[in-house]
Amino acid sequence: MNDIISIKELNLSGKSVFIRCDFNVPMDEFLNITDDRRIISALPTIRYCLDQGCKIILASHLGRPKSGFEEKFSLKPVAKRLSFALHQDVIFANDVIGADAQNKVANLKQGEVLMLENLRFEKGETKNYEALAKALSEFAEIYINDAFGVCHRAHSSVEAITKFYDEEHRAAGFLLQKEIDFAERLIKKPARPFVAVVGGSKVSGKLQALKNLLPRVDKLIIGGGMAFTFLKALGENIGNSLLEEELLEEALMVLKKGKELGVKIYLPVDVVAAQTFSADTAVKYVTAQEIPSGWMGLDIGPASIRLFQEAIIDAQTIWWNGPMGVFEMDKFSKGSIKMSHSIAETHATTVVGGGDTADVVARAGNADEMTFISTGGGASLELIEGKELPGVKPLRRVSFE
Repeated sequence: MNDIISIKELNLSGKSVFIRCDFNVPMDEFLNITDDRRIISALPTIRYCLDQGCKIILASHLGRPKSGFEEKFSLKPVAKRLSFALHQDVIFANDVIGADAQNKVANLKQGEVLMLENLRFEKGETKNYEALAKALSEFAEIYINDAFGVCHRAHSSVEAITKFYDEEHRAAGFLLQKEIDFAERLIKKPARPFVAVVGGSKVSGKLQALKNLLPRVDKLIIGGGMAFTFLKALGENIGNSLLEEELLEEALMVLKKGKELGVKIYLPVDVVAAQTFSADTAVKYVTAQEIPSGWMGLDIGPASIRLFQEAIIDAQTIWWNGPMGVFEMDKFSKGSIKMSHSIAETHATTVVGGGDTADVVARAGNADEMTFISTGGGASLELIEGKELPGVKPLRRVSFE
């Protein structure tokens, strides 16, 4: 099945290479990088190109700048951290396709690395403008996509740019390849029992994934804010907990379909409830049937944690996407943290779908025990949903069957 053109198949020797990376890293208010996992994940591809004597141009986005340059979204701190990780200077261009970038690309020597400023400072990037893609493509002979986290977006540096490179000159980097291999293996032939643990706040964002997963999994555990829509659909009183009223029917359909397919579906049996979401609010541990009106569930309770632990104990494959509660606040993080420990302790192949879930795993100190942590939350979800990602499609070999 793996018909993706790999970086290893291209002749890179001495060529100029444009690598689309995902350096969208979290930073604190002093612009210190708080988690450099995405930078470290890009190293194998960059080093491979350096070994071939390439000139390397790196491009990435960071955050969601509104219009043009904003200091807090500059990639300068990323270039600095990357220089440290690569043990060599990373030259920094102060714009994307402007005079500074053009000048520095023109003067780039073999074995040197140049990083362009945040792609999203160009308003055409998120609109998939071909003019921007063409300007970027003129910087290098080879295009490598190693930015899994944005592959579900049709952006200039991800999708439009591939039109300016033929099959001999475009490919997937090592990280992208690894992400896709993992997702495809997970969908096609997971070791069983295969348990999906799904959380996060909304059902709407995960409904398609739930439908696609149901025929493939043996057990489905539903936690986080999205669980309340299911509980409400079953007739429970959920107080002021998060609810997507318009999805009650859909939630019932998922439960019914699970029953038909013989998939065991687990919902929280107790919750940590509060009247307001704040650090000093009073909390109550109540069963899922007894959430008082005016209160809302903000985390799964101790009995739910035990139930979910029992459910995953015999798993051979676990796919986890979405926290069990509002983990950003310590008071409501216990469910997610304990879930992370439990998943890490199983003997299963454990795949964590990026974003918030990766943050939980890092916070719990379990990152090293997980088999694979995806660098892209949205992209990994769409792969599981069975969608073809716009950034991946152009990297597949055209087969004449």
